[in-house]
Amino acid sequence: MKATIVHRLKFISNLSDNVRGVSFLTLALLTISLQTVAVKWISDDYPVLQIVLLRSLAALPFTLLLYRYEGGRGLPRTHQHRLAFTRGLFLFFSYTTFMMGLAALPLAEVGAIRNSGPLMITFLSVILLGERVGWRRWLALLVGFLGVLLIVRPGSTTFNPGSIFVLISVVLYALTAIVTRKLHATDSSATMAYSSTLVYLVAAAALAPLAVLMGETPDAHPSIAFLLRPWALPTPLDFAIMAGLGALWAAWMYFLARAYSLAQASVAAPFEYLALPIDAMWGFLIWGEVPTRLTWVGAALTIVSGMYVLYRERK
Repeated sequence: MKATIVHRLKFISNLSDNVRGVSFLTLALLTISLQTVAVKWISDDYPVLQIVLLRSLAALPFTLLLYRYEGGRGLPRTHQHRLAFTRGLFLFFSYTTFMMGLAALPLAEVGAIRNSGPLMITFLSVILLGERVGWRRWLALLVGFLGVLLIVRPGSTTFNPGSIFVLISVVLYALTAIVTRKLHATDSSATMAYSSTLVYLVAAAALAPLAVLMGETPDAHPSIAFLLRPWALPTPLDFAIMAGLGALWAAWMYFLARAYSLAQASVAAPFEYLALPIDAMWGFLIWGEVPTRLTWVGAALTIVSGMYVLYRERK
């Protein structure tokens, strides 16, 4: 009888933690969606590298606060410099190409392509790490990538090159996840965030002259124009928005860490797909964007296959 009561109390406690964890995950998704909306809002007036640089400057103090929150003292120091630098570069180019795609695509389409992230991580884990995957997961991967093709529609009259930049971003983010697995053995989350933000700053500053060297390209695709647009002095409101991106990023990091510290990963991970309806909501409310039927069908295929991959990995 006593054992049964203890078991029930443990079940209720786990259920409560999972609910709280999913709540924090939902907050994280809402927070990061605000960053996406802000970037798309100012993408017509400023170049992507200027936004990345100012956002990283604003984010750097928040990484130190996260480090203090973890109990660290002094400045964060990585124990694997090469891996930390590689992770930072992957994240920088992933974030930059994502924003370039964002300048040209509806929010729902960007979110639908981004849903292929878990599939890409599984695929690259097999290719690069030699992880073994059964035929069921291979089939799920094929279905998921078919969904991506339905969203991107290469070769069709509706094909938008901006989707290629989002796909590149997904691949780079998957590589980041693989590197993070190795780096997490020695570095805390805050240390990784700090080192990656430093790489962001250096990379953005190094590539800043690109716009001057290439010159204005008035007839360029919106994604390319976003990269090569001349730097401009931000208005007070736009400067606040760019600086606020750093605060949003720090809040996202905190909410995400809280989510996965409370809830079981197998319970919380499927809720990450809520990002798509959230993005679609903002796209419709702010820009009047209505996703196509093929976008919804492709998104459904990637979500179902991604959830099945998560299920198989849990087993």
